[in-house]
Amino acid sequence: MAKQTLFISDLHLCEERPHTLTLFETFMRDRAPGIDALYILGDLFEAWVGDDDRCEANERIEASIKSLVDAGTAVFFMHGNRDFLIAQAFSERTGASLLTDPSVINLYGQATLLMHGDSLCTDDLKHQEYRATAYTEQGKAQLLAHPLDARLAMASAARKKSQANKELTPAAIMDVNLDAVSDAMREHQVSHLIHGHTHRHAHHEFDLDGNTAHRYVLREWVTEGATLVCSESGCVEEVIE
Repeated sequence: MAKQTLFISDLHLCEERPHTLTLFETFMRDRAPGIDALYILGDLFEAWVGDDDRCEANERIEASIKSLVDAGTAVFFMHGNRDFLIAQAFSERTGASLLTDPSVINLYGQATLLMHGDSLCTDDLKHQEYRATAYTEQGKAQLLAHPLDARLAMASAARKKSQANKELTPAAIMDVNLDAVSDAMREHQVSHLIHGHTHRHAHHEFDLDGNTAHRYVLREWVTEGATLVCSESGCVEEVIE
């Protein structure tokens, strides 16, 4: 197989979405083996309330990741806003390496910035306020101090509230702020960015300080999945059915 690195995000896996869960397992078994690396850029799970949540769906997902790692493929996981509580125990069980958001990698000679994407949605002030407290070590410790049942109930309530807010919030506010995109790319001195979160899959080509820049937005998995396939010749989206 030619050298390839795959990127996925926003699968929102859970027991309530059996089709997507099976699609992920098939992808990990049939498509991912033999590649150079798999990068999961957040929101693999619909909700992750702690590494101690050992429900059947979580165990199936972890088993798929471990099988791929054991077969020799490197797997990297970046937290999303739905699974920012994933910690070292998950990494040890699966063999996946936890990746800081943001991170810059050398992608076949091209410096490429990887992000989940929610930090770029700077017009969504409520979410940015939440990130500023919940994503800290203190904020995560406070959440994890609650019993598992309480955390599961909190996650369920948060999802319902998020859905209600989404229906009332203008769509533009939930998308990335283009100035934030440019600022992040300048800060990290890159012309290529890959992220998820917004569920607005696309390849944006634009001018950045006189140079051509590329922003790849990963697709959300629903009835079908998708992966961004990158090689020495560039990046293209591949639909997973």
